[in-house]
Amino acid sequence: MMLQMYQVKRISRSEFVPIRKLQYHVRVWGEPAPGTTPLVMVHGWMDVAASYQFVVDALSHSHYVIAPDWRGYGHTGSGGADNFWFPDYLADLDFLLDHYAPQGQVNLVGHSMGGNIVMLYAGVRPERIRRLINLEGFGMPATTPDQAPGRYAKWLDELKSLHRGEMDLKAYDTVAGVARRLMKTNPRLGADKANWLAQHWAQEDPLGNWRILGDPAHKITNAQLYRVDEVLELYGRISVPVLSVEASDNSLDLWWKGKFTLAQYHERLQAVPQVETARIADAGHMMHHDQPELLAALIERFID
Repeated sequence: MMLQMYQVKRISRSEFVPIRKLQYHVRVWGEPAPGTTPLVMVHGWMDVAASYQFVVDALSHSHYVIAPDWRGYGHTGSGGADNFWFPDYLADLDFLLDHYAPQGQVNLVGHSMGGNIVMLYAGVRPERIRRLINLEGFGMPATTPDQAPGRYAKWLDELKSLHRGEMDLKAYDTVAGVARRLMKTNPRLGADKANWLAQHWAQEDPLGNWRILGDPAHKITNAQLYRVDEVLELYGRISVPVLSVEASDNSLDLWWKGKFTLAQYHERLQAVPQVETARIADAGHMMHHDQPELLAALIERFID
């Protein structure tokens, strides 16, 4: 049976860049040109760089687009780590920009976890960014110091579960099974896009099973508490224009059941000196899959 398949309009190429003792897989569309600003797009948790293909195809102009697979995702190795620390993503991004834009600025886009990363990075290295676009990188609920003992205990317990093999990701018999999983997670995702994404989101192993290209260690709870006061300090140092994009579906209510709300996120955004908000209709958290044309138009308007 022939699978219905999304037809790519702009072909990417794979590059491997040495970053902090890892061979970072980077998906690149277009070519660098004098006087143009690279468009760097970073993905979220349990996603891959290829996830931006639909948005790249929907851009009205050709851009030099750079999208890495974060460490432990896609075709970037994990370096043997059994858990992941948020500051490492900031360092990886810094090294990545040293490679692709050593002298100039970039337009930086981040989705979900990637949105959180670019917001923090922009507070540390604002001079490296021309425009920043945050796609539902909301951050996390506020914590209090009394939660620290329980958080560390949970981290230790989950590390042991990982090493016992209890946190391994599910394998699928066929790539079509991976596509069905993607459509179940996101009912707006059409079969053509799901079938295309499945081939980049998972890989066939020697036994013929399809395995998600995400290290199960990403499932381990961060040992450190999320400190909103530190985040707000970083937000306040972002000296570049920021576009915060939200989907019409309120994912925060679904995830946190009142522990962290959209109103609280908007309150945090007030710490950002130059911020504009936009909303995409008929879209969920995976807005780059649901409404790539609308998102591409927002991105181009903001960076132009």
